[in-house]
Amino acid sequence: MTGPQASAQETDIIKARRVLGRRNLVFVGLMGAGKSAIGRLVAQMLEIPFVDSDHEIERVSRMTIPELFESYGEPEFRALEARVIRRLLRTGPRVLSTGGGAFMNDAIRATVLSNGLSVWLKADLDVLWTRVNKRGSRPLLKTANPGQTLSDLLDLRYPVYEKADVTVQSRDAAKETIAAETVAAIASLDGGQETVPNP
Repeated sequence: MTGPQASAQETDIIKARRVLGRRNLVFVGLMGAGKSAIGRLVAQMLEIPFVDSDHEIERVSRMTIPELFESYGEPEFRALEARVIRRLLRTGPRVLSTGGGAFMNDAIRATVLSNGLSVWLKADLDVLWTRVNKRGSRPLLKTANPGQTLSDLLDLRYPVYEKADVTVQSRDAAKETIAAETVAAIASLDGGQETVPNP
């Protein structure tokens, strides 16, 4: 990237860092939205650390997410998730990718909204299904009709995800494009524009 485009992106990065300050940038959204992939790129652009809350949960528990679900059930997993995310939010700045159900927890959502800057990566159902259908490691999709389960999760969770500070459309585009749009959306917060339109 050269010329005016590079200069505009550099300006966005400077503004986004200023908007973020010492807070964490927290990615929320459904499985398959690209929270980890986009989060890593945004962290590189902003030159701050990246952490995935699911990976951190697996590290402290020494179990995989599917193993935790199977052994202890979803309520226990959510309690552990809440503890891990609260700890991660105590120091910053960093980029934090959260599991799809984290923002649905009232306590976690309140902590994120008061102590971080939240970004909802919003994706259409067909995009999500194409991505998650390739992997068999999603505990919530181990149902008789995983496609319908994903659709139900979308209907249940999208009204809550809308409470995030920023919304960015995740779609079939280069990860670098979505990451740049995320940084631009954060940079434009003081201008009042909170949603990045589709190109």
